Amino acid sequence: MNGYLHNLSNGNGLVEAIHTAVKGRARFKVKGLHLSQACKNYLEWRLSQEKVIHQFSANHLTGNVLVMFAPDISLSAIASLLQSIVLDYRLEIAQQYVSTAATPIQLAAVPLEPQLNQLNSQLILGSAAATSLVLGSGLLYKYALDESILLGIQTLHTPVLDIIIKGITALGEPLIFLSIGSAIGINLWYNQRRREATTLGMATVGAVGLNFLLKEIFRRARPALWDYIVNAVHYSFPSGHAMVSTAVYGCIGYILAKEFPQWRKQILASTTVVILAIGFSRLYLGVHWPTDVLAGYAAGLLWLIACILYLEWEQKFSFSGNFTQILPTLKGTIHR
Repeated sequence: MNGYLHNLSNGNGLVEAIHTAVKGRARFKVKGLHLSQACKNYLEWRLSQEKVIHQFSANHLTGNVLVMFAPDISLSAIASLLQSIVLDYRLEIAQQYVSTAATPIQLAAVPLEPQLNQLNSQLILGSAAATSLVLGSGLLYKYALDESILLGIQTLHTPVLDIIIKGITALGEPLIFLSIGSAIGINLWYNQRRREATTLGMATVGAVGLNFLLKEIFRRARPALWDYIVNAVHYSFPSGHAMVSTAVYGCIGYILAKEFPQWRKQILASTTVVILAIGFSRLYLGVHWPTDVLAGYAAGLLWLIACILYLEWEQKFSFSGNFTQILPTLKGTIHR
């Protein structure tokens, strides 16, 4: 059935079924919905008028529409309904274009602007956080607080906590995060979410490569305050576990939060806890200085921001380009 719906959408490329395992419940990818609050409002308004639709949720952050409908209604009928609604929405937008003489680029940008402004605000906050981490690392180094902090953390050591911390720090090991990232990336690619999969790959490969480069530049020795209970090789600054986990798990959390907005707070909170726990584990184990971890967080956050910008702007211009291509056809339809 998914294949049939995919073929159905090929005519205009507007609607594609992505989750149809449960009868009477399906999730669709709708082109033009991503980052368009106006399209979301129009879709939900139209769906609310359909008696066969029991529940629905349009998500302008992911471009997905979740629909619950009468079990006797076919998936193809729901796909056709969504496609009809999207075409009507674009006809109305095209009508506004004809009546106001707005340019295609201006028109395509209108529904995106508020969401992009919100995204820009969030990224500014992220950049400010990275800057604060850099300053904090600098202050710790200036006042020689690294050693005293590690010695204070050493007092927390217990055999049980040692085992727990070793498990937490393993989440930042290359084999683990590469396995998790690969599994999620393959799933995204299989579900035709190739921009997200590419972005996750960029976050992973870029963070690992950048961390290796920075370590070679600074060549800082690791702490030697007590014997390690884990293997620790290469240089100390910045912390690879902190940097790579911020970029990789941060990217995964961002993608999942967009896919499941109803659990956005829980996903982002869980992601933050995991990243902070991995950083703390490196201090507990005595294999990194606190300045290493803070600098790792800062570098990982900046790289994560770069990857998110790539993902969001790529999607924006993809939508703008598609809209500009179909606009002449829509105008012709209106004039006829």
